[in-house]
Amino acid sequence: MSIYKFSVVVERDIDGYFALCPELQGCYTQGDTYEEVLGNIKDAIRLHIEDRIESSEEIPQAESVSLTMMEVAL
Repeated sequence: MSIYKFSVVVERDIDGYFALCPELQGCYTQGDTYEEVLGNIKDAIRLHIEDRIESSEEIPQAESVSLTMMEVAL
């Protein structure tokens, strides 16, 4: 069994939660709760990796991740 580490970005808006994995293009999901979206993105990542393995594609992983909030006044 191989272990992979990926960054996950979770955003909240009026409709619930949205999660994406920047290293895996097109790997994103949504959920009504934070817990639900975390479970959904974990499943989406697992399926994405399985598909890449079956297709003999590279599995990209981030070497470093930095995330910050920034306010911009206009």
